Amino acid sequence: MCENVRILVVEDDEKIASFIVKGLKQNGYAVDHSPDGEQAFALAKTVAYDAAVVDLMLPKLDGLKLIEQLRAGGVRTPVLILSAKASVDDRVQGLQAGGDDYLTKPFAFSELLARVQALIRRATQTVEPTRLTAGDLTLDLLRREVRRGGQLIELPPREFALLEYLMRHPHRVVTKTMILEHIFDFSFDPQTNVVDVLVHRLRSKADPDKQMIHTLRGVGYVLRPA
Repeated sequence: MCENVRILVVEDDEKIASFIVKGLKQNGYAVDHSPDGEQAFALAKTVAYDAAVVDLMLPKLDGLKLIEQLRAGGVRTPVLILSAKASVDDRVQGLQAGGDDYLTKPFAFSELLARVQALIRRATQTVEPTRLTAGDLTLDLLRREVRRGGQLIELPPREFALLEYLMRHPHRVVTKTMILEHIFDFSFDPQTNVVDVLVHRLRSKADPDKQMIHTLRGVGYVLRPA
């Protein structure tokens, strides 16, 4: 399950870092962020990351030197390099330094996610599921499609992310705090009703008979496949 997979994002640009971190969290990954190479090196030496996303232009210790030092220190964490440099020579240099893949900016998050998942699969020799099923409800991660009883259900990104999160944890109580952290990426505010609104919208489309998504008052929500 990807909630047990931890990824290190090393990026000094706040907007890009926030974009990547939020996207990875919405897909169920645990994520740590470092804005410079020195801090990233210390983290990667002490935490067993499943993958790292590393920008090349970093303060204190640039991305290439960071990767070289990690490899020299025996850290084998798969690394996806991010760079605005798109030439063949730049890509070759990054891979020769010890990187496992190379993605040029600007990029689509879906491509970054696919590349990270591929690195993790290769490293762990496991296959990430491309389809989740709960009763007659199916969620296709590649096509980003949801069907109930074979009928297509149109869901916007956050409702899709919430349903995916619930389907990855069937029969397990998911609290509002967990949903806020994974879907909205902010800490729990007991006064907010954004989670209730999101669940209501999702339920009205994917579970109008309320047979699968159940509310446990004061606790959270649980998906019980019909």
